[in-house]
Amino acid sequence: MSSSATAGFSLEGIDDVQGLPSDEGEGSSMSWENTSHIHNLMHMGKKASHSSRFDQAIEFYSRADKIRPGDPTILSNRCATYLKLSEFLKDSPPSFSEKRPLYGLDPTTHAGLALKDAEKVMSLQSNSITSHILKSNALILLEKYEQAWDVICSGLQIDPQSKHLLNLEKLIANTCIRRSHVKPQRTDDYDCTVCLKLLREPVTTPCGHSFCRSCLFQSMDRGNRCPLCRTVLLISPRTCSISVTLNNIIQKNFPEEFEERKSEHDSLINLGVDLLPLFVKDVILPCQKFQLNIFEPRDRLMVRRIMEGSRRMGMVVIDSSTGSIADYACEVEIIDCEPLPDGRFSLEVESRRRCRIIQNWDQDGYRIAEVEWVQDISPPEGSTERNDLLEMTNKAAAFARQLMRKAQYGSQAGRIRLEEVFKTEGLMPPTEDPERFSFWLATLTNRSPSERLDLLRIRDTKERLRRGLLYIKAEGQGCRLQ
Repeated sequence: MSSSATAGFSLEGIDDVQGLPSDEGEGSSMSWENTSHIHNLMHMGKKASHSSRFDQAIEFYSRADKIRPGDPTILSNRCATYLKLSEFLKDSPPSFSEKRPLYGLDPTTHAGLALKDAEKVMSLQSNSITSHILKSNALILLEKYEQAWDVICSGLQIDPQSKHLLNLEKLIANTCIRRSHVKPQRTDDYDCTVCLKLLREPVTTPCGHSFCRSCLFQSMDRGNRCPLCRTVLLISPRTCSISVTLNNIIQKNFPEEFEERKSEHDSLINLGVDLLPLFVKDVILPCQKFQLNIFEPRDRLMVRRIMEGSRRMGMVVIDSSTGSIADYACEVEIIDCEPLPDGRFSLEVESRRRCRIIQNWDQDGYRIAEVEWVQDISPPEGSTERNDLLEMTNKAAAFARQLMRKAQYGSQAGRIRLEEVFKTEGLMPPTEDPERFSFWLATLTNRSPSERLDLLRIRDTKERLRRGLLYIKAEGQGCRLQ
């Protein structure tokens, strides 16, 4: 709770909570001994409260509530004591704890307990002005001014002359006016010294400096030192948490700039349907699953952003004929990501679909591409060409299954080899999707990057099936799985 937010606030109408539980209703069936015991507990609770022994007073009222649960007078007195204790702890100077150690809950928690009691009293006595005073005091201590205003207005409809509610109404009005005129001072103390912008997801290092989380780990990709003082940092993204308090201060005091920074970061991780970050490594075909080890600083940054967003990237190769990025790539999805202690990532990825690269550019060291998603030119459903294509696909599937059976029988002594066969077979698409099946068929043999790139460029499914079968037959002895 912010002490400045409720500065000058004093509880209203709390000392007017008096009296002992009535003997009406449910209490009328109680024995004289229990009734006498409750009166005694209430008397001791008020005495302790007047002596500022609030913890003891709450204990007395709680014991009385156990004997006669739901009594509005008992709940009102306990609520008032919770409020007094909350205000006492809030206004106590730090030096007070040197003379009398403070134990127990914080002021906000006590105010929350008071609010619960006040709501119970209000449910029991909806027309009681006391319940409205108690609840509005609790809400103000919790800095829930709009809710407190509604409670005060409701109470004034019951008693328009209530001086306590009128005083609370004036307090809230003055607080709102003061807040609207006082704007927090924006200084560079809230800026990241790496990007020179407002801190986003601030992380405070052991050496005492604060940076944007992404900026800090982007810097640590090139060395495990503080970007400001060069102290060696033994932290990692898995073990380092954002500074919640500092983040809340920034969000509360600079909401517009905070949202701008958030939008800026979102634009980096959610690129849109036609933009794709590129991992320049190799040519990949759809229907493959494999492992990747990410160690380059630029690629680490890209993977962190991908994992916050779509978990997808494009894999592409440098075209040997042009010396630049190839015109076709394959989208892969990260299905498992394990951050390693030294900052590297161990990824398991599965290839999805191919695309044509329209243009590409550099962003923070890695490549981003505008892409066009590509599909084969498929013959219409029910046509002779479509039926011929499906028949060819079924024959190729039967041939591939036969070869994989041979590969299994020949791999009895090689467990890893056998696992590769099963994994490849598990990725086999249905023959009703000839295009994806043709890519899967091509993955059964180990082709060169230029041959795989040609397969991505082909728009004729039949031609790709023919090539896949020729590659398998050219192997001579079954299928050499990648």
